[in-house]
Amino acid sequence: MHAKDILIDAFNRIQEEVHSAVEGLEPDVLNARPSHDANSISWLIWHLTRVQDDHIADAFGLDQVWLTQDWHKRFGLDMPPRDTGYGHSSTKVGKVRVDSGTLLTGYYDAVHEQTLGALRDLAAKDLERVVDERWDPPVTLGVRLVSVLSDDHQHVGQAAYVRGLLQSAAS
Repeated sequence: MHAKDILIDAFNRIQEEVHSAVEGLEPDVLNARPSHDANSISWLIWHLTRVQDDHIADAFGLDQVWLTQDWHKRFGLDMPPRDTGYGHSSTKVGKVRVDSGTLLTGYYDAVHEQTLGALRDLAAKDLERVVDERWDPPVTLGVRLVSVLSDDHQHVGQAAYVRGLLQSAAS
C-alpha cells in the first residue's frame, strides 16, 4: 500500500465519522453546548472542516472551498471569511450555529472531495516538500497531512462525545 492510499483511507474515515456525528440531529442539538464554555457539535465539525480546507488548500496551492464555493455565505456567520475557529473565545464559539446537519456535511463533503483530488496525484517524494518554513524544523507536506488528520480525529471524536452527552441528558 502506498502512503497516499493510507492518507486517502484516513480522510475517508473522517468523512464517515463527520456524517455519523451529525446524522439525524435537530438544530437545537447541533448547536447545544454541554456547558457555557464547551464547544457545540456545530462548532466542532465546522472548525475541523475549516482547518482541513485551509491547510489542504495552502499545502497544495489551491483555493479554499469555503470561499470559492460560497460556503461562507451559506453559513452566514458573523466573522471574517478566512476565520477557521483557531483560538476562538466562548463567545465566538457560540456564533457558529447551523439550521441543519446537511449544511455541515455538505461543506465537509466539498472539502473532502478537494482533499482526495489533491491526494490522488501525490507521489511519495511529494511528502518531503516543505510547506511551512515558519517552524523549526520546517513543516513538510507529510507532517502537515498527519497534523490535519490528528486535528480532524480529535474534533470529530469530541463531536461524537458531545452528541452522546446531549442524547443521554435528553433521555
